[in-house]
Amino acid sequence: MPQEHLDSEVLERSPVSSLRAEAIARIRNSLRPGQQQMADWQSGPLAISAVPGAGKSTGMAAAAAIAIARQYERSAQSGSSLRRQLVVVTFTRSAAANIKAKIRKYLRDDLSLPQTGFFVYTLHGLALNIASRYPDLSGLQLEYATLITPTQSHRFIRTAVEQWIGNNPERYLRLLEGHQFDGEETERLRRQSVLRTEVLPELANTVIHEAKSSGISQELLQEWSQQTTDEYAILSVAAGLYEQYQNLMRSRDFIDYDDMILAALRVLENDSARRIEQNQVFAVFEDEAQDSSPLQTRLLEILASNSEEDTKTRGRGDAGTTRITPNSPLPTPNSSLPTLHSALNLVRVGDPNQAINSTFTPADPIYFRQFCQECDRIQRLATMDRAGRSTRIIIEAANFALKWINNQWSATKPNPDAMNRVSTKSPFDNRQAPFRLQTIRPVDAGDPQTNANPVAVGRGLELYTPHDIHHTVELLSQRAIELFGEDPTKNSAAILVRENRQGRWLAEALAPVCKEHNITLYDVGERDRRSHVPQEILALLQFCDRPHSPDYLKAALEALVQRQLIPTQDLNALASLPEEFLYPSPLAAPQAEPVQKAAHLCRSLLRARLELPLYQLISFLALTLNYDQAELATADKLAERVNQQIASNSSMRSMLSALSEIVSSERFEPVETEDSEERYTRRGQLTIITMHKAKGLDWDYVFIPFLHENLIPGRFWVPPQSQFLGDFTLSEVARAQIRAALHGESTIPDVTQAWELAKQLKISEEYRLLYVAMTRAKLLLWMSAAQKAPFTWSKPENLQEQAPCPVFPALKRQFPECVFTSAMIAK
Repeated sequence: MPQEHLDSEVLERSPVSSLRAEAIARIRNSLRPGQQQMADWQSGPLAISAVPGAGKSTGMAAAAAIAIARQYERSAQSGSSLRRQLVVVTFTRSAAANIKAKIRKYLRDDLSLPQTGFFVYTLHGLALNIASRYPDLSGLQLEYATLITPTQSHRFIRTAVEQWIGNNPERYLRLLEGHQFDGEETERLRRQSVLRTEVLPELANTVIHEAKSSGISQELLQEWSQQTTDEYAILSVAAGLYEQYQNLMRSRDFIDYDDMILAALRVLENDSARRIEQNQVFAVFEDEAQDSSPLQTRLLEILASNSEEDTKTRGRGDAGTTRITPNSPLPTPNSSLPTLHSALNLVRVGDPNQAINSTFTPADPIYFRQFCQECDRIQRLATMDRAGRSTRIIIEAANFALKWINNQWSATKPNPDAMNRVSTKSPFDNRQAPFRLQTIRPVDAGDPQTNANPVAVGRGLELYTPHDIHHTVELLSQRAIELFGEDPTKNSAAILVRENRQGRWLAEALAPVCKEHNITLYDVGERDRRSHVPQEILALLQFCDRPHSPDYLKAALEALVQRQLIPTQDLNALASLPEEFLYPSPLAAPQAEPVQKAAHLCRSLLRARLELPLYQLISFLALTLNYDQAELATADKLAERVNQQIASNSSMRSMLSALSEIVSSERFEPVETEDSEERYTRRGQLTIITMHKAKGLDWDYVFIPFLHENLIPGRFWVPPQSQFLGDFTLSEVARAQIRAALHGESTIPDVTQAWELAKQLKISEEYRLLYVAMTRAKLLLWMSAAQKAPFTWSKPENLQEQAPCPVFPALKRQFPECVFTSAMIAK
């Protein structure tokens, strides 16, 4: 939105008292232009497209506080006893806690208002809140339902595969034959194993999540499959697997996260319930809007609609669709763009260039781009393009990478004729390009941010080409020692990696150096392992159940050593003779003190197994393991889940079975604490963290090693064991076909086209991930691509020549003064 379109009369028109108007003006004047446009919102739709470091959360918190103040005054003037609330929605629990604290601070310190009038939710938290208050409408009986996050190895997925095979022998036989088969029995058995344990579970897991979170039914998938001509009928197979999975979930009263959204939408189908919910809300503010799925967007739009006009304006889908149901058509980026009505009080803030979840979740940045395009047409699009986080050369490097990648994409885009049919008037028209052409700009002089666009450390950007990964560690550690040398507690630093395996290898390689120079090394991947609480609890419970098993005893001892509850010692010697270790006879040799300590702790676990009721065991073990606050909360969540699941058959055997399934085939989400971001960005600490997890964080110094083409942008790789089906994977083809249908393409692509589309999606997202990583740095961005690196980081010792990420040589050409050669390093 151009500056001249800003409403200069906003404050005068606002129904607020003069004192509060002055307070609002002070808050507004402390914001940047893009943030001010958000603060000026009073009604209707508004899209905010923000660059990294632009202050989205600060701007949203200020705008939310101002909107709440105005709503307080409206309620007071109208004399209404019904006080509507502002609903703020964000992506993670830690982000929700962060923005809630900021809004409260504005209300308390700047506006002198009660810290009420708003709710902050994650999207799934909002859906669960609605669904749980209307169990008869939502169909969710939470006291009986069990929430799971299944992986492809979950028993429901495996059972769905087996049931589909039993019901569709001919289709299965066609998959077994592949594109060539000589009938040899050994090969048949091998292919059966691959299909049953890898190919079909992966297809089921991908399609179920993709379709379910987009409101696509099994019946609609079957309809779409009739538009395809591939020999395997991939979408039809996927629809059958989806149907079997849903039947299993319903029969066992299990739900997943997508069921929460669908349940909330079922509630809002009811006219009375919908009016009740809408009458409690005066607006919805959404952060990280680029990461929303279609159904999540629909839920927010219904809540943000004026209840009186909702009947006329609901269902922004295809023409003729007026009733929103989980299976009704979704708005499509290729359909005629609907007119955003003024009754939609929805503010969506996001950055399409930071959409990094679309290849493993149903989030698709194309929908936020569409929303921005619609708002742009009615002059309701604001751009937050000024960022004070990074020094200028880092901003220049990020802007260059964005433009270079888009130029490369334009030169090789798969369907130029289709692109030429799109008008180029709006920056959102090239919907499938990796980036929206949005340039980061430094802030103006006098910006309220302290030390905005700080002075660079050294050259601000350093580009290295080490000989191999060991040389990379040498150079990286040398630079870290220099940076932390004068005052280790003054600055923060992070190493951003593409894979957790790289992080583990780096942590081992850097540990001695960091210890020698008193640098705190924090490996996020090691500390925040998703399943370590269930794994450790399972290990101790298996020991309590069978204490005479050497394997179970050793696993329990390993958990105790890991938690530093017993000294490190030869566990094999202890576990080889469990009886002698636990209950030594009078004639046995005296045990050493470390052994006695370990034996005493193990005996206390066995005594607890005998004395405590089963439902208290997990909580007791969590206390025994000396868990911190977040781990204890995660253990309580685990205990509640397990006890609910085994309520009808409470026994140690059923508890172990439930825990084993969670550990082996679910992504059990830990409970996040409000200080998680602080733990990652502490001063004096060198944090090893993945690029995905680094989103939303920043550090003074950022190291990005191992920038190789095989990882960024990577290559689509068909596992050798499944190549009998062809040079593609069924799951990625199905995902691309579903998205093409959701995007309103005139035809569903065939297998070859879908595989190419899937490649483009992967490449685009990997480049956006690199852009996110680069924009985490404030004072120094250190990047490297070693000449020799592993082909796979599961075998880091196998080094071979590796091509650098394509954007890395381009950066070296664009910023030659930032290139560090071996000769320069030697000096």
